[in-house]
Amino acid sequence: MSILICNLWKIPMTREHVSHQDIARFAQERVNLPKEKANEFRAQAKRLRDRLENYLSEHPDFTLKKMMLAGSLAKGTALRSLNDIDVACYISGADAPRDVNTLMEYLAERLRKAFPNFSPDQVQPKTFCVTVSFRGSGLDVDVVPILYDGNPNWYGNLVSQDNGSFLMTNFPYHFEFIGKRKQPRPELFSQVVGLIKFWAARMKAANEGFRFKSFMIELILAHLCDRGLSLADYPEALQHFFTYLAKTDLKEKVLFTDYYPASTVENFNTRVQIIDPVNASNNVSQLYTDSNASAIYEAALDAGDAIDAALSAPTKQETVYYWQKVFGASFQG
Repeated sequence: MSILICNLWKIPMTREHVSHQDIARFAQERVNLPKEKANEFRAQAKRLRDRLENYLSEHPDFTLKKMMLAGSLAKGTALRSLNDIDVACYISGADAPRDVNTLMEYLAERLRKAFPNFSPDQVQPKTFCVTVSFRGSGLDVDVVPILYDGNPNWYGNLVSQDNGSFLMTNFPYHFEFIGKRKQPRPELFSQVVGLIKFWAARMKAANEGFRFKSFMIELILAHLCDRGLSLADYPEALQHFFTYLAKTDLKEKVLFTDYYPASTVENFNTRVQIIDPVNASNNVSQLYTDSNASAIYEAALDAGDAIDAALSAPTKQETVYYWQKVFGASFQG
């Protein structure tokens, strides 16, 4: 049986060799998107949004209604490896196509009209988004369409990147939801999410079949925070996260009642049930098979055991060795 589960409350934690501050320094140097790069990305997205708003001021009946920064950059959890930007674009009008391929062409055509200074090859439809390339900076912006029927709270139908289906969502509410969990120290939630995402990326690099998407990580951590988890100590917070995955075997339903009552959540016939906080009908983990879930469980056991061993290791060398099992050879303590 796993050391993690057996000995979680028996082994005293030590910070003698690797502390919270050491993990925080590693995150700044190896995990996080540098602040100057994040600011550059945000400025690029803002320029795109401002261009659309200027066009809308002269063409109020234009079907593109709103743009907003989306994804990890908007939530403050972007990794150093980030190389493009996600922007949500709300499209209104009964004539907007429901076929995904046609919708991407439709969005590309209207972006070219709204941004006449862009050459056609700078606005290219892809499978689930339209990529806008900025020649000056070399940055790409992935514009994700949301079909919008005028809902005052900005609910709309997003094209799911999982399977291409339409999915009701609300980006402002998603950001508000995360913002509540970030209080009173926003950097702590963002940093723990970033560290877990970094670990998950390592697992995926080692096994291309490994899946653990960022949104699921955010929601599980939010669930733990709602149950009282403090994020003020990174080693303890990480160990708690992996212990939760190991103890529940990803069989505990995770849901929130910020925007709907619990009674409206369906009983999904899947092992992993992590429910979208803005859509009670959306199990964000619905495509995760037993094999996918078991891979996360086993990886969480290994990570939790490594942290447990690191926190009780007698030497700095041994402590760093165990942390490298979680974060890789770039971690030097």
